Amino acid sequence: MIILSLVLALFQGARIGAVRMKTECVCDIAMNSVLSEYSRALYEQYGLLMVDASYGTGAHSITNVQEHLRNYAEMNFKRSTAGGLLNAQTMTAMYCKDARISGYSVATDNNMAVLARQIMAYMEGEPIGNLMSDVLGNAQSLQDGELDTIDVDELARENQELIDSYELPEIEKENGEKEVISIGNPADVVNSQRGIGALNLAIKDKSIISTAVVNTSEYASCRNLNKGTGLDESGTSTGQNLILDEYYYEKCSRYGEELEKSLLKYQLEYLIYGQGSDYGNLEKMARTLLFWRQASNMLYLFGCTPKVNEADLLASALSVILFVPELKDPIKYSILFAWTFAESISDLHILFSGGRVPLFKSDSTWKLSLTNMFSFRDHMNGGDLGEGLYYKDYLRMKLLFTDAGTKLCRMADIIEMDVRQTDGNGAFKLDYCVDIIRGELLIGTRFGYEAKIERIYGYER
Repeated sequence: MIILSLVLALFQGARIGAVRMKTECVCDIAMNSVLSEYSRALYEQYGLLMVDASYGTGAHSITNVQEHLRNYAEMNFKRSTAGGLLNAQTMTAMYCKDARISGYSVATDNNMAVLARQIMAYMEGEPIGNLMSDVLGNAQSLQDGELDTIDVDELARENQELIDSYELPEIEKENGEKEVISIGNPADVVNSQRGIGALNLAIKDKSIISTAVVNTSEYASCRNLNKGTGLDESGTSTGQNLILDEYYYEKCSRYGEELEKSLLKYQLEYLIYGQGSDYGNLEKMARTLLFWRQASNMLYLFGCTPKVNEADLLASALSVILFVPELKDPIKYSILFAWTFAESISDLHILFSGGRVPLFKSDSTWKLSLTNMFSFRDHMNGGDLGEGLYYKDYLRMKLLFTDAGTKLCRMADIIEMDVRQTDGNGAFKLDYCVDIIRGELLIGTRFGYEAKIERIYGYER
């Protein structure tokens, strides 16, 4: 009896140990099986591993993931077909009493911190040092030259107000009426075209501009988001922000390099400006380019003595004709500002045509003569100035200057736009894309024992 009791005690201990071990194995298998159902469209297009909680049904709920967990657990306790027919029992006779997900994180948690972490994992090991060095160097040169702070349009407006403040002489007409002499400022020929807009002036053939439009309120950055339960992610550092920029540049389209899969064709421009149309985003980028190019061109032109002398000669002749010598300098600067504007529009045309424009001009890279300035739209023929930066390089500088959190939120929009265009994902939402889950299994046996286990699983755990 003593030996039999010992054997039964050992058998009972082995049974309890087997129950615990099998519970752990089933939990591991079930959790991994849930994570294996990651969104294929999200992975194929953006290299991100997350489970779409709607499973393509449009019914977004973490309950769907929980049911999948329960199903996988039950299947691993299920008896074989032969065992079921013979009603055979194992020494454990286990079954799943309950399975639930007590915690989870989604891509949009903590201001897209989960999304940023996944992107950083995807970019790990990418050789991006040289690219980042180029971008940072160009951006530093632009800021050191104050191209992002010198408002040439404002300076031109103040100069025009000065011109308008002068009282011009009057002449008597044949009918005895007096008429104020018109200045006849040659710069007015150029200034009259400023209202057309930078993009309209720079791109002659408007048919090449994408007409894609979206309703931004339907996407992650503008709607109320579902939240996970308790995943605390820290913000990104400056170095990480540079890596995120490289990811955007790798995955997103832009003007001149559109992607067939994308809903908005100018995605990098959308990350910067957030407009609901390709035209709106490209127009804002054109304004930014015009601001930078005018500042750069003004610095060169005002310091180029031969060109300043040309404008001075023309202004002198006009002030003599008007008998208002004090107008000479304001008219000279008006001509120089107009010349700056015309050269800058020519630069934009070159950039949008795929050519290069140096950040700072020289005698060899200045394009328009004073005579050609008056009909600058007839002298824009694209081409390349032989040195300098492409449109994509200017775009990357503007991307670098854009707030990191804003770019990340808009990247979430881009991801949703593109994934929704794939089959079965018309209602895809990143705030229901699960990254980490905490699962709990409660296991029962036909011998009266229970086992409970909790595990946290994710794609980086």
